[in-house]
Amino acid sequence: MVTKGAKQAEKSAKSIKKILITQPKPEGEKSPYFDLAKKYGVSLDFHPFIMVEGIPAKDFRRQKIDVANFTAVIFTSRNAIDHFFRTCEEMKLSVSQDTKYFCITEAVALYLQKFILYRKRKVFYGADGTNKSLFDVINKHKDNEKFLYPCSESFDSEITNWLKSNGCEYATPVLYRIISNNISEVMARNYDVICFFTPGGVKSLIENFPTYRQNGTIVGAFGANTFKAAEDAGLVLEIKAPQPKAPSMVSALELYLSTLHKK
Repeated sequence: MVTKGAKQAEKSAKSIKKILITQPKPEGEKSPYFDLAKKYGVSLDFHPFIMVEGIPAKDFRRQKIDVANFTAVIFTSRNAIDHFFRTCEEMKLSVSQDTKYFCITEAVALYLQKFILYRKRKVFYGADGTNKSLFDVINKHKDNEKFLYPCSESFDSEITNWLKSNGCEYATPVLYRIISNNISEVMARNYDVICFFTPGGVKSLIENFPTYRQNGTIVGAFGANTFKAAEDAGLVLEIKAPQPKAPSMVSALELYLSTLHKK
């Protein structure tokens, strides 16, 4: 069944010229995004819809969580990884080399290489970016593990509910806050495509524009939690990642644009 929103999106998609990526611009001159823009003759703007603010070490201490007591860590974003290791460094906490890491996607898992010696025997990730696939992986290894789930103040309760219902010992250290950016200026530019990467990005859109209507704008989203946030906000999704043929947002955009190009 094709929804009214989907029909509007398809109609406008045939003349895509401007795409908004709701993340910071890649550093340096080499990025698959820039290759995509050149290949399809589109204009890409980068503007983060959210700011991430780290929780000071003194605030973490008040949570009375001893990192050394836990044997596994669950990561659902690169922000969580950054602020987990930032906090450990600030507090001079050592993370055991035997710690296991469970990540929502392969991309998040690979980001761990910035902080640890990456070994597949201790780094695991879900098959398709959904919580269910993450739970399937955790379920195979959960015996005798104690889990840390580093998160923001608005953490994913589906994950904590699963850990609780499966009898897992866990803690949820709040290590960062997600703050909506002022996006009034950038949203005045009327983009053909807007790509979201986190539920916080969708929340920022609605907080800045409570009466926002899609009106033919093509919306893309990365990750199951972002899908849900977008759909809960009444947005029609035309571009989704990860998926088998498009593990990243840029590859999902490539797939979408190449399909249009053939029409």
